[in-house]
Amino acid sequence: MPTDRSRQVYDFVRAYTARHGYAPKLREIADHLGIVSRGVVHRHLRALEEEGFIRIEPDRARGIRLSKGRTAATRPLALPLLGRIAAGRPIEAIPGEDEIDLSEFFVNRDRFVLRVQGDSMIEDGILDGDMVIVEKRETAENGEIVVALIDGIEATLKRLQKNRDGSVTLRPANSQMPPMRYPAARVRIQGVVVGQFRSYR
Repeated sequence: MPTDRSRQVYDFVRAYTARHGYAPKLREIADHLGIVSRGVVHRHLRALEEEGFIRIEPDRARGIRLSKGRTAATRPLALPLLGRIAAGRPIEAIPGEDEIDLSEFFVNRDRFVLRVQGDSMIEDGILDGDMVIVEKRETAENGEIVVALIDGIEATLKRLQKNRDGSVTLRPANSQMPPMRYPAARVRIQGVVVGQFRSYR
C-alpha cells in the first residue's frame, strides 16, 4: 500500500488532473506539498506506478497518467492541520503533521485547517479551540475573516478592512480588544475563512 506521503502525492495529482485536464509537473507537486527535492517526488511517483495507481510516460513534461479502476484512497480525504492561529495577539504559525477528516463537508485541495488560539473573534462565534477551514487566497474583500501574515513572521485571524489611505486594519470581533492598523506592505493575506467546527468532548 502507498505511504501517507505517496497518498498525498496521488491525491494532488488526481485533483489537479480533474481540475485542469492534464497532470501536474514535478515542480508543481513539490511546491504544493512543500517537498524540497523533485527527486523525492519522483520516488513517490515511481512507488505509485509500481503499485499500479499511475503510469509514467517518459520524456513528457506532464507524463503522469492515472490508472483506471484504481485508487489510493484507502481512508477518507483529510485536510492538513497546519498549526495554531492567534485570535488575540499575533503569534507565529507553526506547521504541524496532523490531518483533519473533512471529506464529507470540505473536499478541496486548496483548503486547510487551523486551530484557533485566543478569544479575539468570540463575537463572531469563533472560540478558543475551534478549528477554522481556510481557503488559500492572496486577496480578500472588506469584512471577510482572513488569515493575515504580519511582517512575514506573525499570523493572526481577523476581519479585514481596507482603508482609503492604502493601509489595512485587522479588526477583532471582541469589543474589549482594539483593532490593529498596518501599512498594506506589512500585511500579506494567506487565506479566507470558509467554515469552522468545534468538538464538545
